[in-house]
Amino acid sequence: MRKKAFIIIGIFILILFGKVIITALQLSPFFFQLLFNKEVNLKKTQDRVNILLLGIGGGTHDGPSLTDTIIFASLDPNNNKATLVSIPRDLWVPDLTAYDKRINTAYIHGETSRKGGGLILSSAVVGKIINQPIDYAIRIDFDGFVKAVDLLGGINVNVVSALDDYHYPIRGQEENLCGHTDTELKDFIASVSAEQDLWAYLPCRYKHLHVDAGIQQIGGQTALEFVRSRHAEGEQGSDFARSGRQAAVINGIKDKAFSLNVLVNPAKVIGLYDILRDSVDTNIKEDEFDDFIRLATKMRTAKIISAVLDSGNPQVQRSGLLINPAISEKYNNEWVLIPRIGNNNFSEIQKYVECEIKIGKCPIQ
Repeated sequence: MRKKAFIIIGIFILILFGKVIITALQLSPFFFQLLFNKEVNLKKTQDRVNILLLGIGGGTHDGPSLTDTIIFASLDPNNNKATLVSIPRDLWVPDLTAYDKRINTAYIHGETSRKGGGLILSSAVVGKIINQPIDYAIRIDFDGFVKAVDLLGGINVNVVSALDDYHYPIRGQEENLCGHTDTELKDFIASVSAEQDLWAYLPCRYKHLHVDAGIQQIGGQTALEFVRSRHAEGEQGSDFARSGRQAAVINGIKDKAFSLNVLVNPAKVIGLYDILRDSVDTNIKEDEFDDFIRLATKMRTAKIISAVLDSGNPQVQRSGLLINPAISEKYNNEWVLIPRIGNNNFSEIQKYVECEIKIGKCPIQ
């Protein structure tokens, strides 16, 4: 069990791109030499390790098996650089299945076909869209994320701009009719096309989420809401801002985990493992754990470049590679995103991702 625990924590640390705990050097030089002074022998593509990170609701969350967070991470140890690309859950993929074609359904479709198929299909779909091979994949659910943050005693997060989301969904209220009948609700849904109309009609399903700007100490539930919020006022309501909030929380978890010396404290490792073992799905093999820890060590000062695939923001003159087409039967009458140069044409996205990996901070005209 302890070996498995260290594997899960090793994965967790790699995701956070954490620095090596200096205490490990001081307490056990032999352990450090044995574990870290070896070559990294992981799967690589052009000397990079590519990882797909997925977040799902799980449990009783709305759409528990739909991927709410999709991040492609490309680690380049030779140049000490990590590139993160956030992919929107509403991206339309025509070749995905006969009916459900949004990218956030790939995991559940694959998992329904066979155990372990979720990571396989998700990796194949994302790999095709961005034209990059996926070496490893990791999936974690929300409950595991919340409990892990709480076990750390909360985290400190640098909130760049205050966040106000007046329509954050309340867990457990997804079916609340707010005083209406089933018939009234069905008639109302049939008569409107905008999500905003539904917010006003069913106010009991939503709450006001507010997070002040500055360094904030937050617990697991607030951390989850902070990274999931999609309808905040102003620029904070964009996928671009959401990507930034995800990075801030990841950094906060990393700082807290290493300040508590989690890696060298067996009790804390086992505690985190007990929480994460039912919340994590990965294709990383046990005998690759040591290599992942060595990779994290080698990249302890890595430069992290974050990019996001979205529709841009005209208000701040920021262009995007995606557009939101009119709701129609062609897209199952759903709100979706497609490439701006044409449905199912991902060539521009592929060039952009390749540029971000090789150069970074690539402009979108």
